[in-house]
Parts: sequence; structure tokens; C-alpha cells
Amino acid sequence: MKISIVTTVILALGIAAGSLAQNIATTRNAAIDVELEPAKMARVDNSDIKRKRAYPMQPPTIPHKVDQYQVDLNANKCMSCHSRRRSQDSQAPMVSVTHYQDRDGNFLADISTRRYFCQQCHVTQDTVKPLLANEFVDIDEILRRDSE
Repeated sequence: MKISIVTTVILALGIAAGSLAQNIATTRNAAIDVELEPAKMARVDNSDIKRKRAYPMQPPTIPHKVDQYQVDLNANKCMSCHSRRRSQDSQAPMVSVTHYQDRDGNFLADISTRRYFCQQCHVTQDTVKPLLANEFVDIDEILRRDSE
């Protein structure tokens, strides 16, 4: 008798879970058990235009291709344009002074080993439409609205 009740409850839960699974809202625009054809690979945005940040403290995105950049223990191609010494000649933004600090806050002559591998935080952007709307509003925008 107990086994029959347990089996019935499990079966009922399984049917309920299956029917709920069909109503899950996703960005796939298809049922979860349907395999869609993958989207075509998007191109990297190579516009060289500085983008607005999507959330507070977001690392700036990379506005150009970095496919062939060497960033390893022997070299960091990013620093050929973005280092303190090279930014004036290249007209590229200099990396933040925080990248020249060690963990104790001491300033270094060269980039910190903690910040050496740029693509740990900074990423390129693809030329695609966002899947979801972003409702982030920058603090400067909020302050400007409040002062009006």
C-alpha cells in the first residue's frame, strides 16, 4: 500500500514537472527539448569607439580585434599601446594606475603581475543584438535627472 502511494506521488510530480518544463521562459524561443540550429558566429566589433559601461565598476571593453595578440609570460601586446610610456604616441587610453599597484598598494614601475593578463577582465564585443534589455542607469545620469 505504501509503495503504491509513493509511486503515485512520484508519478504525479513527474507529470507536473514535465508540464511546467514546457512553460519555462528562456532566451531560446523554443521548447527545452528542441535542439535549435546554432546562430552564425558574430564578428568582433572593431569600431575603436569607447563604449558606455553596462554596470558599476565594469572593466572597459576592448573596442578592437585582439585575435593575434600575444599575452603570455614573455610578452603583452596590449602594453605596446596602453602602457604609461606608449599611450601618448599611440593615442590609446592608458591603463588605470591601479594596474601599476601591488597587493599592498605600492606603486610599481611596470604593470603589476596581478593585472598582466588583460583578457581576464577586459573582453571584446561582438556585433550582435543583446538577448536581454539592460536597465542599468549610470550614477551620473541619476544625479543629472535629480538636479533638473
